Amino acid sequence: MYQVPNYTQTVSMKLSEVLADIGVDERIVMKKRRKWLLMESMININDQLLGVIDKLTFFFGSQSECTTTDGMGSDLDQLVCSKGYPVIQDWSDWLPGLNNFLMIQDNSVSPGYCLLQFLRSDAPLPVDGEANQCFFMDRTGKLLLKNSLVSITNRNGLELHGPAQARKGQRGYPDIDHVFALYCTTWPQQARRWLDQQGEGQWPYSEMKQYCSRTGCFVVGVGCSGSEHEQFEWRISTSFAERCLMFNLNITQIRCYVLMKIILKTFINPLFKDVITSFMCKTVLFHCISKTCSNIWRENNLLSCLSLCLYLLYNNIINEHCPHFIIPGNNLMRGKISPAVKPYILEILNNIIYSEGVALLGINCDHLGFRLHDKFYNFCLIKTSDFISGFLYFSMASEISKKLMNTYNHLKDSCPNEAVEILKNILSKSVNCKYEGIDKTASHLLLPWYCTTLGSVLASLNIYQYNTVSADALKLISLGLNTDVASSKLKLASILYCVQEIQKTDLVLSEIEKRYDLHIVEPICCCNENENELPRQGFFELCDNHNEEVIRYTTASCVTFLPCELHCVPAELRYEMFRSTQEDRKVRTRQDNKWMDFAVVDFPPLPLLSTIQD
Repeated sequence: MYQVPNYTQTVSMKLSEVLADIGVDERIVMKKRRKWLLMESMININDQLLGVIDKLTFFFGSQSECTTTDGMGSDLDQLVCSKGYPVIQDWSDWLPGLNNFLMIQDNSVSPGYCLLQFLRSDAPLPVDGEANQCFFMDRTGKLLLKNSLVSITNRNGLELHGPAQARKGQRGYPDIDHVFALYCTTWPQQARRWLDQQGEGQWPYSEMKQYCSRTGCFVVGVGCSGSEHEQFEWRISTSFAERCLMFNLNITQIRCYVLMKIILKTFINPLFKDVITSFMCKTVLFHCISKTCSNIWRENNLLSCLSLCLYLLYNNIINEHCPHFIIPGNNLMRGKISPAVKPYILEILNNIIYSEGVALLGINCDHLGFRLHDKFYNFCLIKTSDFISGFLYFSMASEISKKLMNTYNHLKDSCPNEAVEILKNILSKSVNCKYEGIDKTASHLLLPWYCTTLGSVLASLNIYQYNTVSADALKLISLGLNTDVASSKLKLASILYCVQEIQKTDLVLSEIEKRYDLHIVEPICCCNENENELPRQGFFELCDNHNEEVIRYTTASCVTFLPCELHCVPAELRYEMFRSTQEDRKVRTRQDNKWMDFAVVDFPPLPLLSTIQD
């Protein structure tokens, strides 16, 4: 890389092109964010419809913010919030009938942390109780909730990462960090000064701060390292506010953060793991944006912006002080950097800052160095961004399939009449909810599956009682015929076959075969963890040019029949529902339980269609 006029701008533009090629561009970022917001909404809607009203699920961190790449292999941060244990900061916010916790933020508690005092459910008063494995009584008689509750409730034997329970991802999917949290509807006291502060860059804007102030906060079960209250402290998390800040960054700011994380992964983590974290890098970026004019954050200035952030990180490490952006009293570097490793990290950063971009050529993550080198010679490189939309929508279809399998397990021991009432109740709730925005889109993707299932259960009852299918059952099935390319239509074909409507069966199967393009349609199955082949090129192309609705025309989920749908199942398949013995059930794995009591047909069964039609 030779010195040329406008060298920094040239490198910045080439670097921006490379990052766009690996998926860090406006269009892909928006698609990814929408995908995770839809998944979040679908999970919460599904739980609500099944009567799970005591928890909410959220996705935070790099996957949902779209500040990661395939090469980084980032975990998915899933926060599960309990609604039954409200956290309050003022006695006037106490809620009757619930186990309230008072957030204590005095001088004895580390900045950015709090203690949780247990309150009575019948009056706004402290609980008079005794210490046990969940509670500790301090010198003043306050009953405090231990943060070790996370490990106590870890019944699945998952690996603990601080406040998170780590679950190994299914092949092709990221590992998941499950974080248990309690929610406080009010903005934390320790962050109230931040609402009034304004940096030189006038960022965050006043509208953003007003929104943040209404998001409340979470508390998660981890104490400040070295604190005398480490076992009882809970970390205050402003994840909703941080999501707002991240969603308001421009593409250059996002690329700058991604580069910082790639540098961390390449040059620092292999030698000094967990000393400098990606959250520190995010905090540094926030501080840089707030202290600079917005017009410097341009594509042709990316290298200078990166150097600015790395220089601030360098100074933070020298001083061992990185103040949390929203709660400045919380020093993120407190006790993190030992004197032995500090000079080596500083030397690494110093070399990168003064290399004028040359150090980036040594980055193997996402072949970034190789791609950057070849950009200067105008070589044509494969754009991984072209494949990202396909993987996004493939995983979305898989997640819908998993949610449905959870619902099927909820119904598997129900008799047909009970299943009908449960499903009618689910659909009735969905009508009353009147979803809007992203929730409305999520419900449109999810609810037609329930219509098909209810129609099929009703049809099974009809066939058993009258050897025919009612108009109500057929209407419900028709509402779900476009859930995907084939599975709901195959259910209809199966029902028609069971009542000897052979001609109609033939028409439905012909329609399926017409729509099932082998160059486009991807089979979806969540019954096992077998590694999937790379999706078809036609699937990638369609997904890249459409929104999430494309999964209706490009995916085919496995066809699942519940025991209460027995009379809709061809005789040849009914034996599938009786494959298990009581002894077998005792030794099943959690994965086996998903489908072993059902009749399930994987896709594509196309070679069979012409045989059935003949």
